[in-house]
Amino acid sequence: MARLALLSVSDKAGLVEFAKVLVEEFGFDIVSSGGTAKSLKDAAVPVTKVSDYTGSPEILGGRVKTLHPKIHGGILARRDMPDHLIDLENNDIRPIDLVVVNLYPFKQTIAKPGVTLEDAVEQIDIGGPAMVRASAKNFAHLTILTNPGQYDEYLSEYRSSKGEVSLNFRQRASLAAFQHTAGYDSAIAQYLAAQLDTAALPDPLSLSATQLQPLRYGENPHQAAGWYQSGAAPTGWATATKLQGKELSYNNLVDLEAARRIITEFIDTEPAATIIKHTNPCGSAMGSTIVEAYQKAFNADATSAFGGIVALNRSIDAATAEELTKTFLECVVAPGCDPAAQELLQKKGNVRVLLLPDLTGGADFLVKDIAGGFLVQAADKLVANPTDWNIVTDKKPTPEELEELLFAWKICKHVKSNAIVIAKNRTTIGVGAGQMNRVGSAKIALEQAGAEVIGSVLASDGFFPFDDSVRAAAAAGIKAIVQPGGSMRDGESIAAANELGIIMAMTGVRHFMH
Repeated sequence: MARLALLSVSDKAGLVEFAKVLVEEFGFDIVSSGGTAKSLKDAAVPVTKVSDYTGSPEILGGRVKTLHPKIHGGILARRDMPDHLIDLENNDIRPIDLVVVNLYPFKQTIAKPGVTLEDAVEQIDIGGPAMVRASAKNFAHLTILTNPGQYDEYLSEYRSSKGEVSLNFRQRASLAAFQHTAGYDSAIAQYLAAQLDTAALPDPLSLSATQLQPLRYGENPHQAAGWYQSGAAPTGWATATKLQGKELSYNNLVDLEAARRIITEFIDTEPAATIIKHTNPCGSAMGSTIVEAYQKAFNADATSAFGGIVALNRSIDAATAEELTKTFLECVVAPGCDPAAQELLQKKGNVRVLLLPDLTGGADFLVKDIAGGFLVQAADKLVANPTDWNIVTDKKPTPEELEELLFAWKICKHVKSNAIVIAKNRTTIGVGAGQMNRVGSAKIALEQAGAEVIGSVLASDGFFPFDDSVRAAAAAGIKAIVQPGGSMRDGESIAAANELGIIMAMTGVRHFMH
C-alpha cells in the first residue's frame, strides 16, 4: 500500500512542488483539508479531502476538520506495537508517514492595524496544533514538517535512504514542531493578556522569539550569539534599514539599544545627539541644528567617542555627515538620511549607518537572566516633569537652569549606577558611571569636567546619603543639583546646599540602572 501524507498548511510556499514530488516520485497518497486541498486540486495534484477520508464532514464553519480518530489514530499509532496495528486494521485507519502542518497566521493577524479581538480569536488554530503535537510525539514512526524550509531536506533524506528518513532528521523535525506550537501558544497568551489592560506582570510568563539572524559571536569570540525577533511582524531594530557598513555584532546591537533609549528622551525637543561607549554615554548634547548637537556631544569627550555609537534625533544632513566621517565610529543611527549625506558617509564604508524612523519602539518589559531563571521588570519609561520636582533650597532655579537640570537628569537616567552627570549648555561635560560609591562617581565626573565645571549643573541617579558629594560639587563650582531625595540624611544635604548657595531639586523618583 502507498504511504500516506497529511498536508494542511497556512503557509503554502513550495507546497505544490513538494506535493508533486511526493506523488510522482515517491508514490504517496495525499489527504488534505480546506484551502490546502483546493490548492493541490487546482494544480492537478491527486488529493483526498479529509472529510472524504474520515467520512465526517467539516463542521462549525471549518472549526472542526481534522479532529477525528482516523486522523489522530493514523498519526499516533506505534508501528512496533501489535495492539496498535490491530486497532488500525479494525477501524480501517491507515498509518500516516508524513504530516505537513503549519498554523493559522495568528501572529500576522494581530500585527495588522485595527485588528479586533474577534478577528484574532478566529485565527487561534485548534486542529493544527493537535496534529503537530501528536506527530511530534510520535517522531519515532513518522515525520512532521512545520516549515517550507524543511521540504528540500526531507526529499533529500527520502531519496538517499530509499524511503527511510533518518531518526536524527525526524527528531530534529519534532523539536522544531514543538518550538512552533510553543511560540504560537505564547503569542496567543501574550495577546490575550494585553487585552486585559493590566500593568501586572503575567504569571506564568511565556517568552517566544524566532532567530532573525545568527551573529558572529557574543560579547567575546568564544560565545555563540544570535539576534532574535519577538512577534510575527518586525518591530524595533528589525525594522531598521542599514544603508552601509559591516554586519552588526552583538556588542553593536547592545550599544545601539542604549543609544536609542537615550535619544528617545529627546524625540520632541530641539536637535540632540548622543555617543555611546560600552552602553554609557560619553557625550550627549542638544543644539540649534543636528550638526551642532553632534559636534557638542563629540567634543564633550572626543577621546572616548573614538569607536563609539552615535544616535541622532534628526535626519543626517550633509554637514553632519561631513563631521561623522572625521573620526572612527562603529555605528550611526538616525530617523533618516539626506541623499547628499549618504554619499558623504560612503567615505567611511565600514561604518554601520542605520535608519530607524521610529526611535521610540522599545520593549515594555526587560528580562535579565539569573541562575535557575530570569528577572522581569517593566521598562523605565517614566517621563520627567520638572513641575513635579521639589525645589528644597532657599535658592530657586531660573527657567534656563531648570532646563539644564532636566537635560542632565534625562541623561543620568541612562548611565550605569552609581551615576553622576555634569552638564553645561545642555552638553554633558562629565560622566561618572558604575562606581561602587557615589563619591567615586562624582570624583570621576568632576575630574572629566575640569575647568568647564564652573557654572554647571549636576544630576545624581540616587540620593546622597551624606553631604560630602554636595560639598565637593559646590567647591568645584557646580551651581545646581538634581537628585531623587529620600535619604534619612536629606536634611544634611539640603543644609549644605543652602550654606554653600547652590540650588537643589529633588525629583522624588530614582533611576538606578544596574
